[in-house]
Amino acid sequence: MSEEILIGREKEIALLQQVSESHKSEFVALYGRRRVGKTFLVKTLFNQRYTFQLTGLSNSNTKGQLKNFYANLLRFDPTVSNKEMPESWYDAFQLLISYLEKSTDDKKIVFIDELPWLDTLRSDFITALEHFWNGWAAHRNDILLIACGSATSWMIEKLINNRGGLHNRVTKRIHLQPFTLSETEAFLKMKGGVFERYEIVQLYMAMGGIPFYLEDIDVKKSIPQNIDRLFFSYDGLLKNEFQNLYQSLFRKAERHISIIEALTKKSKGLTRNELAAATKLSKGGRFTVILDELEQCGFIKKYLPFGKKNKGSLYQLIDPYSLFYLKFVKDSKSAGTGAWLTKIDHPSWRAWSGYAFESVCFYHLQNIKKHLQIGAVYTEVSSWKSQATEKGAQIDLVIDRRDRVINLCEIKFSEKEFVITKTYAENLKDKVAAFKEETGTKKSLFLTFLTTFGVKENQHSTRLVQNQLTMNALFD
Repeated sequence: MSEEILIGREKEIALLQQVSESHKSEFVALYGRRRVGKTFLVKTLFNQRYTFQLTGLSNSNTKGQLKNFYANLLRFDPTVSNKEMPESWYDAFQLLISYLEKSTDDKKIVFIDELPWLDTLRSDFITALEHFWNGWAAHRNDILLIACGSATSWMIEKLINNRGGLHNRVTKRIHLQPFTLSETEAFLKMKGGVFERYEIVQLYMAMGGIPFYLEDIDVKKSIPQNIDRLFFSYDGLLKNEFQNLYQSLFRKAERHISIIEALTKKSKGLTRNELAAATKLSKGGRFTVILDELEQCGFIKKYLPFGKKNKGSLYQLIDPYSLFYLKFVKDSKSAGTGAWLTKIDHPSWRAWSGYAFESVCFYHLQNIKKHLQIGAVYTEVSSWKSQATEKGAQIDLVIDRRDRVINLCEIKFSEKEFVITKTYAENLKDKVAAFKEETGTKKSLFLTFLTTFGVKENQHSTRLVQNQLTMNALFD
């Protein structure tokens, strides 16, 4: 295995090592959003010791993809020069079979990166892949096929949930997620960074845990300086990433983007009908597919507010980069050095920071449960908004527990200890009372605070707050 350092990914590494030592042929589907580190994981773990490797071409036709396949096979097997370039994917896989049968590798690792790009219009790629696996590879015990792709919806539909010849043929699946806060911290330390956790949280709120983005962090500069450079400079890495991100994942990505833009304006989310009205998209089957694709790719989440059973599901934007870009970068007149610093503590910054920190907390729910000492307790997570009170009292995070307790979580992003004032204490009492009355719950209600630096102890916090966690809980 490679000596290069892999941050995190323990489960994924263990699974890939397991299939590489398996006594049967294995078909692994590895998927996740663009820039999340899929290729780096495989390349580093296997130190590029592939029996065969191919990367699909973006925006190419079938002839171009086959030409690329032939050129790659020629690198691994120079004798292929005696044979004509394949005219179909069936012919291409036959050439691959002939080469693999000659290989002396104990486990023949075939890594096909950006596999969805190979499935061009009327190419019959999937049919040829089915024939390759079902007719040859599956009958052997020495093939490890790793199919990798950023187009998560394609990978799920065409490989994992395939209803044809590849039905149930994928033996292992890996959905590679962005780094957690802990992994982000470890990655930055590996680069020589000495950032405090408050700064790391702010960075995460702006770009999430995408390794490729984090790789471009200059650890000799502050987080605001890095955000200035990455998002607001003329050639900043993340200034023009938004369109590239969605275009690389979805056909006719404008529809997906319109949904993301609509959700940016409503922090608590929108219903399906509200989204259709806001985007002016038809509510037909294609609309459902687009929502599913965005959810599968980790840009949005679908959830039921507390007390709702079947109807009333809300869709909420959870991708930090998309939220930050649409709030501060798109159509922004600010650019260059100091652009981000001018926005800090502006009302729009305060609104964003609250929403963004809330999303970070939702992404680290397992950490929260662990530190509340309910990791082994069955829970259901939601949010809640009063339908009766005049101002529509809201609770950011509701953790409904099987042990007859409900944690009503207030999430607050602050640069110092959060202070519960007398006025806010009365507001909290009213909120808890409204929740109890409207939901009719008979469970115990624990008011829980999730903050950056904790809640300052005073007479109000002592009387009201049952649990409190700081941002450190999100890292552990």
